[in-house]
Amino acid sequence: MAKIQASRDELQGGFTIIPTVFITNECIQKTDSSQVKQLAENIYSLILEIKQSTGIDSIPEIQIDCDWTEATKDKYFRLLKNVRHQTQGSRLSCTIRLHQIKFLSKTGVPPVDRGLLMCYNMGNLKNPATKNSILETDELKKYTGNLSRYPLPLDVAFPLFNWKVLYHNNMYSGLIQGLPDEAFSNSFCSKSGNRYQVLKDTLLQGYDLKKGDMLRDEQSDIKEVLAAAGEISRHLKNTPLRVSLYHLDSVILSKYSTHELESIYNSLH
Repeated sequence: MAKIQASRDELQGGFTIIPTVFITNECIQKTDSSQVKQLAENIYSLILEIKQSTGIDSIPEIQIDCDWTEATKDKYFRLLKNVRHQTQGSRLSCTIRLHQIKFLSKTGVPPVDRGLLMCYNMGNLKNPATKNSILETDELKKYTGNLSRYPLPLDVAFPLFNWKVLYHNNMYSGLIQGLPDEAFSNSFCSKSGNRYQVLKDTLLQGYDLKKGDMLRDEQSDIKEVLAAAGEISRHLKNTPLRVSLYHLDSVILSKYSTHELESIYNSLH
């Protein structure tokens, strides 16, 4: 869990802080059943440490973020129950992936108060033929069949981020993040649609690109985000419904108008 990098003054003024703890599915796999209780205690101890060091008044909710599977659900759900025992007085929520909605009977329902449905990263990132792995409404529709029947109240998270997916010899090679489009000039690559073809070996701000490499430019297009919000609103009727946007910083926010951001919220309320 990354500690909050902020002063006491920056966290005052009416903000509600929800500590979110990311745990890899591999961590759950490798944690012995006898260690689950200790892991829950460690999570809560670290949250309290951050609360005290930053001067946060109260923690109304704690969120656990893990892409669990059918194979790890029993151990993960046991961890959630132990976290709940540690955090009496705070609501407990967790993230829900789309595949956990679609395959509800296999992945189960976590023992929490609320879920945060993550409406992004739904495509096959490693497949060169994928158009946009971050968000495609047609792909989203394949996962929403059980949404109206899901037995937890759900909040929703939509993407605003972007990245470029790198392929070497037509095989997935990694993600390139934080580089502006202007960095990909015609001097070393050509562009067709949302794909770049590397024309010569290039070292680009620490990224080693080879002639013949392909990069797929993936954006969170506002029209696609709004279409996804419209699809979700057809199935999700619980109130209250909180909307999260991932992620927010000055660079990301500069790409969207206030009206566009408000439209995302309004489409679900």
